[in-house]
Amino acid sequence: MTVTAIVLAAGQGSRFRAVAGAGQDKLLADCVGLDGMTRPVIEQVLVNLPATVVERWVVTSPDRHEVIRLAEACGCKVLLLRSAGMGDSIAAAVAASAAADGWLVVLGDMPFIRSSSIEQVIDGLEEGGISVPMQDGQYGHPVAFSQAFGPGLMALTGDRGAKPLFAHAAVRQVQVNDPGVLWDVDLPHSLSFTSG
Repeated sequence: MTVTAIVLAAGQGSRFRAVAGAGQDKLLADCVGLDGMTRPVIEQVLVNLPATVVERWVVTSPDRHEVIRLAEACGCKVLLLRSAGMGDSIAAAVAASAAADGWLVVLGDMPFIRSSSIEQVIDGLEEGGISVPMQDGQYGHPVAFSQAFGPGLMALTGDRGAKPLFAHAAVRQVQVNDPGVLWDVDLPHSLSFTSG
């Protein structure tokens, strides 16, 4: 199954800005990746996507010129959206890539997910199902959706994510040993990853 990655990078990161300063975009904050290289958060996220994920979309706002530049440099298609809502972002990207076999919804502020974990989630996706990583008994990210969920994903609005779709689906829980699937950069101290 060939999935299309949808990287959500339209949120304003207001919690991060409240601590780091109004002009600080968490997606552009430097962090040391799993490979020891320092890159902006969004670039780490894109670098971690496995090579098997060929079709990649980054959803971001028109004023985020550096995010757009990094996305294009990493070979992604860019979808510009004025809404910061997760639901609006997912719906627009799924509509733009409606011919895909399925979608991998990736959060743009989760730079510490292993490529191997992402591959496990994709491998766990079955026709008509949803695949989600499990770490320490919790659902993590990214989440893969089969083609059957296209209409449901396109119907999402506002800041509501795709979690409600889980209630009517065969959800494959993929056990991973990867704290990165739960680690988002909401605050500046989260830029330093500790797996212990």
